[in-house]
Amino acid sequence: QVQLVESGGGLVQAGGSLRLSCAASGRTFSSRAMAWFRQGPGKEREFVAAISSRSITTYYADSVKGRFTISRDNAENTGYLQMNSLKTGDTAVYYCATRNAYLGATNIPHDYTYWGRGTQVTVSS
Repeated sequence: QVQLVESGGGLVQAGGSLRLSCAASGRTFSSRAMAWFRQGPGKEREFVAAISSRSITTYYADSVKGRFTISRDNAENTGYLQMNSLKTGDTAVYYCATRNAYLGATNIPHDYTYWGRGTQVTVSS
């Protein structure tokens, strides 16, 4: 069983930055691809970014490419999402998720087995 806890959300003005963290329990984090998804008001959950277990491969949604950076520290069992140049359209609850061990990173929510409860990010104009 893997538990994920997101933190770092909050209220920020457009153009600002936030860094989200995803703390994972257990000793298998380093074997699991992880991703960030988000769900805005009245919207479906959408892919934001993903990273392979050893940080070799990263993927980004077109809407965040060049502004967001996904990373991880396997020694600390923690994943990160650095968000710069935030826009009001980035307002959403952000979720981190991990796959079962030894599977590659994807942008498909159903591929991810474990999910955190989310952290709210609100970008004001």
